[in-house]
Amino acid sequence: MTDAPAAANSGNPIETDVAIIGAGPIGLFAVFELGLLDLKCHLIDILDRPGGQCTELYPEKPIYDIPGLPIVTGQELVDRLMEQIKPFDPQFHFGEMATSLEKLDDGRWKLKTDQGTEIIAPVIVIAAGAGSFQPKRPPVPGIETFENAGDGIGVHYAVRKMETFRGKNILIAGGGDSALDWVINLAPLAKTLTLVHHRDGFRAAQHSVNQMRELEAAGKVKFHVASVKALHGEPGKLTGVTLAGADKSEWQHDADVFLPFFGLTIKLGPIAEFGINLHENLIPVDTARFESQTPGIFAIGDINTYTGKLKLILSGFHEAALMAQAAFHIARPNEKLRFQYTTSSSNLQKKLGVN
Repeated sequence: MTDAPAAANSGNPIETDVAIIGAGPIGLFAVFELGLLDLKCHLIDILDRPGGQCTELYPEKPIYDIPGLPIVTGQELVDRLMEQIKPFDPQFHFGEMATSLEKLDDGRWKLKTDQGTEIIAPVIVIAAGAGSFQPKRPPVPGIETFENAGDGIGVHYAVRKMETFRGKNILIAGGGDSALDWVINLAPLAKTLTLVHHRDGFRAAQHSVNQMRELEAAGKVKFHVASVKALHGEPGKLTGVTLAGADKSEWQHDADVFLPFFGLTIKLGPIAEFGINLHENLIPVDTARFESQTPGIFAIGDINTYTGKLKLILSGFHEAALMAQAAFHIARPNEKLRFQYTTSSSNLQKKLGVN
């Protein structure tokens, strides 16, 4: 499995069998079902890692309705799915949003992302859950001029490469798991690291809070009950911020990079502009193929709608299996599909590396 931004941004479109929008549990299981049919996949996700809602919203929350797993956390489920699809070497494009979809003269689709990636495939699978997760922007005037200015500088809503933050004056804002996790992980690299939160209490896991307190006690991290009121510097080059304490006092604080972790909002995003028929921001599909009204574009998981729809992970797994069978006929129009069972097919077992 590969995170493939370098190849994606080389200027040459990527050609594959299936492009999947969304790398949550349903998108990941789709890789498995498609892989059994020898269909190669590229996955695009706006988040910086696989898992979708499972890893962003409830990584440690137990799930009780996955067949064969009486109890499993969101992160454990994603880890198991990643292990399951490893034999098929899916290519991931994390931190990218699908922005446009174009039908080519040869019948295939060209999918573009906000990072310049172009993927050409005969089959598009939308497994975007309720939509794309987009970070909540803090209400700081002019923050847009400092966003994504470059590696390790300015304002970032996710950490792509930890090493780019080495030797920097880092300011992190937030009180949840993401904020505390990055305080812990970036502290060894930073020149200085300061955490600000509007109260002296956190929503993060207790062991993370304890680690942060230990770093604070050791003088490796500073913590202030404060909020960011202003950013200073030139466009694209942050030099400092104005912090405001609970007592309304304000002071200047040096910072090369500002990492606000204020949660995520869920939006359908550019998918709404793809020209696909929508019903209340969901994609109507048939229940034999889970194909939209646009041939070659499928929708599985919470993004789709049909009579009797249940928004359950196990329902999405079923949808992925039927979608894969239909997708094969589009991606391989001149080949015959032979249905096989993994329990008895030596061919499938060889693909899975168990034979």
